[in-house]
Amino acid sequence: MLLATLLALIAGQKPAMQDFIGLNVHTVLFKPDLYRPVSSVVRDYHAIDWDLGQSPNNPATFPMSRNGVNWLDLYGGWGKHGYRIDVTVQFDRLPPNLWTPQNESAYGEAFAKYFGPSHGQGLVDSIEIGNEPSEFSETQYRLMFENMARGVRKADPKVKIATCAVAVGKQDKYSKDIACLAGLESLIDIVNVHTYAFAEAYPTWRRSYPEDPKIAYLKQVTDIIRWRNAHIPGKPVWVTEFGYDSTTKPNKPTGDFAKWVGNSDLEQAEYIVRSYLVFSAMEVERAYLFFFNDSDDPQLHGSSGLTRNYQPKPAFYAVAHLQKTLGGYRFERAVLERPNDIYLYQYRGKTHSNEIVWVAWSPTGSNRSVEAVLPNPQGTIISAERMPLSPSAPETVPVQRDADGQLRLTISERPVFLSVRQ
Repeated sequence: MLLATLLALIAGQKPAMQDFIGLNVHTVLFKPDLYRPVSSVVRDYHAIDWDLGQSPNNPATFPMSRNGVNWLDLYGGWGKHGYRIDVTVQFDRLPPNLWTPQNESAYGEAFAKYFGPSHGQGLVDSIEIGNEPSEFSETQYRLMFENMARGVRKADPKVKIATCAVAVGKQDKYSKDIACLAGLESLIDIVNVHTYAFAEAYPTWRRSYPEDPKIAYLKQVTDIIRWRNAHIPGKPVWVTEFGYDSTTKPNKPTGDFAKWVGNSDLEQAEYIVRSYLVFSAMEVERAYLFFFNDSDDPQLHGSSGLTRNYQPKPAFYAVAHLQKTLGGYRFERAVLERPNDIYLYQYRGKTHSNEIVWVAWSPTGSNRSVEAVLPNPQGTIISAERMPLSPSAPETVPVQRDADGQLRLTISERPVFLSVRQ
């Protein structure tokens, strides 16, 4: 599947959105049947100390972890629900001084041998060597990446290898400068970037709308794409973390998050869907949302879920609608892309090439609603509906067609989806 998607990208064709819309999950807490309407590709946070205990010198004992998780049952169960799995191995809880080239390589080899498709169970498509390994210096991370990647390659070259979260230059402690992996390009199959729409840092951590030209949200990604184009052209770029918090609770009275600013449930739904859309128009192969579930905690990353205590939020229904409507379509072109005015993207059917979906919205953050004029889509409009926020049927959007074929309709920050048969 990854090879087919890569070949399609090389040929200038985007992945179908059903292969693009990813979701971050967490081991035994994930309920695969609940989230299947929103995604078929998941990224699991896999703690390496579950496998090795308190010493990297301990051998992995797959399929069992040392704390009692049966990975064959867990990942195999997800596979039976139709999920494809990316594993991000987290090793921060085992300090750098405990690691050696031998045990780094041994874990990579054991992982790929058991989970990979060539000789093992075929449970995972890819492994990320680290998520945000803040406890490792860039020199230490480079050694970890090289040794573990060589172990993976030795055991099963079909397992794709991704970097940890990287950036161009030293941005913060949560990402590594991609330059630290210079000379190891042959071991990199996927370049991995995290990005969040921060308009302010501590103490508010306020996030803005995705298209905001004043923030670095999209620039983080375009910078990595430029680096990829210059150094390893053709290799996929994945956005493996992005998201928005929304909570029903008041702020905590004291502490680091007393002045934290979240988003409303409506904003979370709008901004997540629009992020997926904007990322799909970039040279990005996949985008994983953070997070699948939350406990309604009013703090940074504490309320980022599509569900709240496993009950769907408006964002759940919005992303499920995105999946249902665009899952079998590929991004084809930006028909209109005017900042602070209107975005209009065209997606074409993967199997029915005469079917397109136009998605139109106001790329703003001010509850803007406006009458818009769209060009002639050169076809018959089958339906026009606004992104839903509940399990009810989406709102039908009235569309008028002028004598010259131009369309007139109301757009807002909730995208409108127009299905067209050409």
